[in-house]
Amino acid sequence: MTADHVFTALASPARRELLRLLREEGSQPAGRLADRFDMSRPSVSEHLKVLRDAGLVAETRKGRERHYRLEAAPLMEIRDWLTPYERFWRQKLTDLTDLLDDLEDDDA
Repeated sequence: MTADHVFTALASPARRELLRLLREEGSQPAGRLADRFDMSRPSVSEHLKVLRDAGLVAETRKGRERHYRLEAAPLMEIRDWLTPYERFWRQKLTDLTDLLDDLEDDDA
């Protein structure tokens, strides 16, 4: 999967909520996940398909049910991609803090 697929999947609040539920509550059937949303089951299934296609969830069949579980590897790849930007902004905030401290010292 590409980062574009992951970012597209994460763009939806409903899909982010599905990931949160799977992270906090573990693997569960699609029906139980769908019951948590104010949308049709086919709509929830479509969101789960997008997450599956992006590699963010895995699906297993148990009888007639489809169970979903979180797959964190694509999120780790995104985290790795974002790390340099986090360092960039951290440095900018440190520079701003230093500037404000210098201004405060000049006023004293």
